[in-house]
Amino acid sequence: MKRGEFYRVAKPSSNDPKRFRVFLVVSRQVLIDSKFSTVICAPIYTSRHGLSTQVPVGADEGLRHESSVHCDELVSLPKSALTNFVGQLGASRLIELDRALAAALGIESANLASL
Repeated sequence: MKRGEFYRVAKPSSNDPKRFRVFLVVSRQVLIDSKFSTVICAPIYTSRHGLSTQVPVGADEGLRHESSVHCDELVSLPKSALTNFVGQLGASRLIELDRALAAALGIESANLASL
């Protein structure tokens, strides 16, 4: 499992109306490789609103439909639920993901430079 990979998850929550939902792994690789049992993921929806916290994805990434990664809805999922590999983000989309995550978490680049 790697950061930037998509996985199809069966009934990820009781609130989700879909039987399956695709998620993108966004945790840092050191956490993914650790013994920790969960990773942080962002859900994929076919709806897009053009928000700075959404990353457009589609067939180039292995998905069936034009969709978007919704970084405002991060969830922790068990690694054991992430078994049905769908595809992965390319290098340029990973940069877009980092920007969307920073926007979703209210992290400004000026704040990062001072750390």
